[in-house]
Amino acid sequence: MGENSFKSFIRTTFGSDSPIPYIISGQVALFVLIYVFDLLFELKIIEIPLFALTIEKLSLPTSFQAFIQQPWSLVTYNFLYTGLFNIAFDCLWLYWLGIIFFNFLNKRQFLFIYIISGIISALIFLIFSNLAVFQKAQNPDLYTGSCTLAAVLAATATLVPKYELRLLLFGNVKLKTIAIIYFAIQFLFFILTNRPAAIAYFCSVLFGMGYIYALQSGMDWSKIFTKRKKGPVKMKVVVGRGAHPSQPHRYDLPNQDQIDQILDKISLSGYDSLNSHEKEVLFKASNNNKIDG
Repeated sequence: MGENSFKSFIRTTFGSDSPIPYIISGQVALFVLIYVFDLLFELKIIEIPLFALTIEKLSLPTSFQAFIQQPWSLVTYNFLYTGLFNIAFDCLWLYWLGIIFFNFLNKRQFLFIYIISGIISALIFLIFSNLAVFQKAQNPDLYTGSCTLAAVLAATATLVPKYELRLLLFGNVKLKTIAIIYFAIQFLFFILTNRPAAIAYFCSVLFGMGYIYALQSGMDWSKIFTKRKKGPVKMKVVVGRGAHPSQPHRYDLPNQDQIDQILDKISLSGYDSLNSHEKEVLFKASNNNKIDG
């Protein structure tokens, strides 16, 4: 029975269209691997300190010279963790945010926010780490997925700020409130430990917010990930009494106020309290990604 439940969980989790299970699996696998290296070194089974070597080679260095020698760190730093609490907290956050995010937006849009925010954060970290005012502090290398997580959280909280989460000791709390508190704590931590990383973190938050504001105005930056069809475009003639557009105009879709009102009603009385029209509005927003199908 337990084995069947486990197989069902794996099939459901990895059978979905969400890339989040794969991201979390990569982060956890790398975390376990580096500590296996550390254990083998401590037991004197291996003589090479692979734990320290792996962190050094996969972290984003503070100097351009070191970065040129390990350009893959532009991607790998985002998957590297050394603290159990940090990786557990970030993975849970990412999982919960994914559930909310994919109710309104799609995989392409998530990957755009996740990948581009990681690259932007890395480049900003490198630039500011090499400024004279920050070089005196001897800031550590960057290895964490906090910047990309911040971009996803900022995007989700900007899209549905009134969405509520039930916290154990505080009851229902709006996502916007949780995001502000989380950003403040994380930003303060980086200010005290790694100021170039703090600037990169702040820019990642701005990027996540900016993407949603652009999306709501009709510009979907994630379309750069869409493959363009090659060859001549064929004209299709439709014969009939009237032509129906294949996709609704973006102004025909429910606006932010409608979605917020429906989410407020769900948080107070549950999904079953919605009438048929409200369910249709929420379904349309989900399927058409609120603006862009």
